[in-house]
This record gives sequence, C-alpha cells and structure tokens, in this order.
Amino acid sequence: MSERTQALGRVMVLMGGWSAERDVSLASGRAVHEALLSAGVDAIGVDLDRAAAQELGHRLVAERIDRVFIALHGRGGEDGQVQALLELAEVPYTGSGMAASAVGMDKVMCKRIWQGAGLDTPAFSVVDSPAAAREAAESMGWPVIIKPTADGSSVGVSKVDEPAGVEQAFREAALHGEVMVEQFIAGGEYTVAILGEQSLPAIRIEASAEHAFYDYQAKYEAEDTGYRIPCGLSDEEEARLAEVARTAFGLIGARGWGRVDFMRDAEGRHWLIEVNTVPGMTSHSLVPMAARAVGVDFPGLCVAILEQTLVNPANLVNPDEASTGGESADGAI
Repeated sequence: MSERTQALGRVMVLMGGWSAERDVSLASGRAVHEALLSAGVDAIGVDLDRAAAQELGHRLVAERIDRVFIALHGRGGEDGQVQALLELAEVPYTGSGMAASAVGMDKVMCKRIWQGAGLDTPAFSVVDSPAAAREAAESMGWPVIIKPTADGSSVGVSKVDEPAGVEQAFREAALHGEVMVEQFIAGGEYTVAILGEQSLPAIRIEASAEHAFYDYQAKYEAEDTGYRIPCGLSDEEEARLAEVARTAFGLIGARGWGRVDFMRDAEGRHWLIEVNTVPGMTSHSLVPMAARAVGVDFPGLCVAILEQTLVNPANLVNPDEASTGGESADGAI
C-alpha cells in the first residue's frame, strides 16, 4: 500500500439502494470497489438496501470506516438521504453535500435555478394527469419529453410525437413520482464531466436510429451507441460549453464530481437538461470515458474522486471554501 492510498484509510463503497436505478448502481459500485482494490485501497463493498440503511451508522463504527465512496444512483442515495446520515456520523464521503444532492435530483428545482440565472434550459410544466400533459404539450409544440421530475438513467422517460402517445408516457413516468412535460430540443446530445474545479473533455452522444433519444437501453444495453471524443465542436465552443457546465453545477451547490447534460440545437445554442451528482461508473459510463481521453485510467479516477474527501471531509465545510479534487495516478487531474 502506497502512502497515497494509505492516507485514505478504510473505505466503504455504497451501492445498490432501492431506487429504479438499483441495477445500474450495483454495476457502478462493483466496478468502483474492484478499481479501488486494484489501486491498493483498503475497501469493502456494501449493498445498501433499506435494511442495511437502518444499520449503516452501527456498521460504520464496527468496520472502522474512514470514508465512503457513494456509488448510489437515484432516490435514497443520490438525493441527500444517505448524505445526511453520513454527515450525522461525521464520516467523509464523495460528491456533493446533502442540500446540493437533493436539488440535483429535482429536475424542476434545477431548471428554476438555471432559469433564474439566465441559463438556457428547455421549457417545462409539472403535470398531474394525462389531460394536463396534453395541454402542456400543445402549448410547447410537438414532440415533447414526458418524464419523472426525479430519478435518472432516463428511467420513465418518453419522447412523445403526438397526442395519442401521452397517456401511456404519463403513466410510465408517474410510476416514479411527480411528472413533467419538457420541450424537446432537436439536435446533438452532449455531456461534460466535472472533477473538482476542472471539466473533462465534452462527449457527443449518438444514439442509433432504433432509439428516439439517449434512453435507458441506449445508455446501458445497446452496443451501437456512439460516443465522440473529441466531440466535434471547435475549441472555443467546447470551452464555452465547459464553462456553462461548471456554472450550472456550481449554481445548485454541487461539488466534488458530477456530470452536466446538454442538447445543442440547429442554431448552435446549448440547452441544459440535467445535472448528475453521482454519475454512472459502469463499462458504458461517460465520466470514465472522458477521464480516459486525458490519460486517466479507471482506478486513477476512482482514487482521485475519493481523495477529494481528504480536503473536504464529510462535506461539512462552507461550499465557498471547497477545494479542488486530488491528482490522478499520473497527475493528469
């Protein structure tokens, strides 16, 4: 064990959870756990189901855990709940604090904050019935996106081209909570990963013709989804995109690491779609892909994310005093 990994102490990787993204979280957590072990970190993996969550405080003490890598996606793990437990236990953890995690999971709150700051994000309306969804869609113009106001990984998200498709899309989204209708932006899909105060290279996502957009299957199951790095934008435009991503990330109070997703329309205008405060860390995931583009392998990325807890323990410091992330294994980050 090197001095670098020894400083991290004993690490618990939290994964699984009970949200609709449980399977993705298990894949992320297992990958992170294996990567940390390969880097010489003393790490254990824990499937944090509801029963395990009730015993988390006791287990943190019993296992003598020094810090936690959160690989939980969706409700219960990415929305501030587990972050609150860890703050009460005064155990350092990766990623954004409790409040920013809660805001990041709430697409409506994010969009309101961005709109208030003058950033571009598609028009939207929170709806409580298929009839209200149709009315909102008629006002925005077809097609539209119908999706839950929380959850990620495109769970419960549908692109709807005409009134006949609204009811089914609404019911699928409603399985996951509150529903919103969002203006559809035609164009290219881009994402920017954030690590500390840096942004990694933007990625252009190209779903195949079989997918109406970058849906769950395109993200985690399809082998024909394209990822372009470099993304094809000019250096100047990519720099602007990265600046907007960092601004949007900071406006909700997020820090540590994460990802910001955009749509770029035919006029070259970039529209903020959402922020991910605990992005996926699977074989198909975008943050590891962006890190590889600058020479950082997966174990190095995981260690760099974890090292942020050394300078910002348990996210208990003032957000304005938050530090940048640690260096990667080869110093690229």
